[in-house]
Amino acid sequence: MSQEVILKLARDAMQLTLLLGGPLLLVSLVVGILVSIAQVVTSIHDMTLSFVPRILAVMLTFLLLLPWLMKLLTSFRPPRALRSLSRPAARGPTRPQ
Repeated sequence: MSQEVILKLARDAMQLTLLLGGPLLLVSLVVGILVSIAQVVTSIHDMTLSFVPRILAVMLTFLLLLPWLMKLLTSFRPPRALRSLSRPAARGPTRPQ
């Protein structure tokens, strides 16, 4: 397996990871900032107040994006060199002649 194949696989895997996790992390960040602003304005400092809305928002986003996430996961294909390594080589019958 060449160095180019390994680098392409690593790059594709990192890109897929960012595409899968990015939207969920972004929603968590935005909801966390909004809840923090609300806590500062109202002077309520409860730890669960920042945790529960963030979890609910991430779960809702995950459910809404699930078809797209599954499409991304199923469309990911490793390079041809790796696919050939995972399959056993086809061998003919080994009968004595």
